[in-house]
Amino acid sequence: MTSDTLENRAAALNAQLQGIDLRGRLAMIAGLEGKSVFTTSLGIEDQVITAAIGSARLDIEVSTLETGRLFNETVALIDKTEETYGLLIKRFYPEQDDIDAFAAKYGLNGFYDSIEARHACCGARKVKPLARALEGARFWITGLRRGQSGNRAETPFAEADLDRGLIKINVLADWDIEAIRAHVEAEAIPVNPLHARGYPSIGCEPCTRAIKPGEPERAGRWWWENDETRECGLHVPEAASVIPQATSLPLSSSIAR
Repeated sequence: MTSDTLENRAAALNAQLQGIDLRGRLAMIAGLEGKSVFTTSLGIEDQVITAAIGSARLDIEVSTLETGRLFNETVALIDKTEETYGLLIKRFYPEQDDIDAFAAKYGLNGFYDSIEARHACCGARKVKPLARALEGARFWITGLRRGQSGNRAETPFAEADLDRGLIKINVLADWDIEAIRAHVEAEAIPVNPLHARGYPSIGCEPCTRAIKPGEPERAGRWWWENDETRECGLHVPEAASVIPQATSLPLSSSIAR
């Protein structure tokens, strides 16, 4: 599909998805020709989407990026969600060679030392596994919302992802956090217990903190960086998300996932 065709198709879908409820949006996507993949981080937004997919038994593949640095609560929620909705959440892990190469260049926790190193860590643990999760996909469903951060304020329902050659669908783009919480309570959807401890946005454990009163939802992500538009590279291309080439490393440098 050419870039013009992809952009035109995305624009048409963006218009069609307006004014439809969540279940209707997901059912529409499931009925489109081509593989649809929903990637979940197990956050509260993504749990709403997973619940809708599982409850309706929609033909949408559900995947997650098991980075090796997730909170124990997040990992436990994967199993609980599968059991609750009778679906399979495919896990995609980083390649050990990429983890070893990162550690050799920056150190295991070197992401605290520079933006370059943090982007490289996200590249190894998230961006490359995402590429495998989206192999063969024509539609990529996400839980992005306009209210999550300033640089997501213009999030459309559908947009062309020219780098990956697919259409990204943001089915909750127009939902606010109050609507999300009300829906979770009404539908008894299992969520990460960390949300109740001040973590509205949850990523890898070393890179996530609870937010302070009045802070934006994503203020706890990579909090040591000053850039308010900081992202991991999954949704905003970052040229600095470069993984050092793997080299021959001594056995002692190997790091468990």
